[in-house]
Amino acid sequence: MRPTPKRRSNKNKVRAKKKDPIFVDGARPRPMYVDYKDLELLGKLTNRQGKIVGRRKSGCTAASQHAVTQAIKRARFMALLPYVSD
Repeated sequence: MRPTPKRRSNKNKVRAKKKDPIFVDGARPRPMYVDYKDLELLGKLTNRQGKIVGRRKSGCTAASQHAVTQAIKRARFMALLPYVSD
């Protein structure tokens, strides 16, 4: 007699909504702009290899993720952030 396989529950798991790191006091800044000189914030939004962290992991909205990407690219161009980590 074979053991019965364990069944996975098909319940939808509810994820907690991550707070957008760009929002100031819970409000969206107008216009959406991330300062490329704010290395503390940009460091949180890049991983150890220097890659830009995705929206799912960072909790950014699409508009703020676009602003973050532009700021990181500007900071790299100005040699404030490395393109790749050693």
